[in-house]
Amino acid sequence: MTSQVSSEAGEALLGEQRGAPAVPHDGAAKEVRRLDRVIIRFAGDSGDGMQLTGDRFTSETASFGNDLSTLPNFPAEIRAPAGTLPGVSSFQLHFADHDILTPGDAPDVLVAMNPAALKANIADVPRGGEVIVNTDEFAKRAMAKVGYAVSPLEDGSLDGYRVHPVPLTTLTLEALKDFGLPRKEAERSKNMFALGLLSWMYHRPTEGTEAFLRRKFARKPQIAEANVAAFRAGWNFGETTEDFAVSYEVAPATRAFPTGTYRNISGNLALSYGLIAAARQADLPLYLGSYPITPASDILHELSKHKNFGVRTFQAEDEIAGIGAALGAAFGGALAVTTTSGPGVALKSETIGLAVSLELPLLIVDIQRGGPSTGLPT
Repeated sequence: MTSQVSSEAGEALLGEQRGAPAVPHDGAAKEVRRLDRVIIRFAGDSGDGMQLTGDRFTSETASFGNDLSTLPNFPAEIRAPAGTLPGVSSFQLHFADHDILTPGDAPDVLVAMNPAALKANIADVPRGGEVIVNTDEFAKRAMAKVGYAVSPLEDGSLDGYRVHPVPLTTLTLEALKDFGLPRKEAERSKNMFALGLLSWMYHRPTEGTEAFLRRKFARKPQIAEANVAAFRAGWNFGETTEDFAVSYEVAPATRAFPTGTYRNISGNLALSYGLIAAARQADLPLYLGSYPITPASDILHELSKHKNFGVRTFQAEDEIAGIGAALGAAFGGALAVTTTSGPGVALKSETIGLAVSLELPLLIVDIQRGGPSTGLPT
């Protein structure tokens, strides 16, 4: 059952929640303000790790017990130039203490890792919203790439927002100076610093993220511990800096759901499980021939974990080889699947025609990324 209220009542409730008096939390000097829902958007270059950051924040939010909905957003282009508007990748998360149905429209909080991320997303943030900006990236050259003649942090264009200028890169390098990592390698952990800061702001659990990082980089323990250190540094920065005087609390959604075990699931994960179930029901071996491409790669990653269910996965050298292998598996009697996104569908067209001519069953999954260039047109 979904909880719905009229627009006026909802706005009144939200205003009451967001205007609730701050209360002390665990004896800490900083104030805690209770909210009923929050929309956060992480935005940066495709290489800034925004999807991983959003995914970890989502996992901890789910384990905390909030209802949630997410919207990962990828560039339509295969690889847009770094620091440009087409290259911005974002992850939006809407979480609440009640049942929600959408990832939301207007983010209450925008985390912008560079000028392109700020310019591409600031129009969606309502006046009064919080904007956390990585000031280290606002050099003249980076700003010129997206059309900023002067810094938006200095020209008054952000006066209607609660702006938090944070030198994320510098702080991350300082936190990791004892690890002996090359500068470029250390800088890559700035997304974990941002995650730690947001985890402090919204009282998210931390143990799960630290355990995840140690599992993910198990073969590179130095990298694992560096990411954990950056994550903790972000948390401690929020706790100690005067710029963040208030943290926020969104209670678990105990009123919306009965007690039980719940799964945090994405469309790609659900599709992977559905393919396995379909193969078992049809008593056929499942074969996936695929070439990695965002955002379809998750299906290849997931299905490769389930060899115990008779699943075979093949990471091909290109899109044509991926569908060719899948078509061969269909000829051999398997439940054959190939996965891709917009550009890959165009590359697969000739083999799709061959499958039609031979009347062989072949499941083609297009995990679309909307937009111009190689997005929707193909």
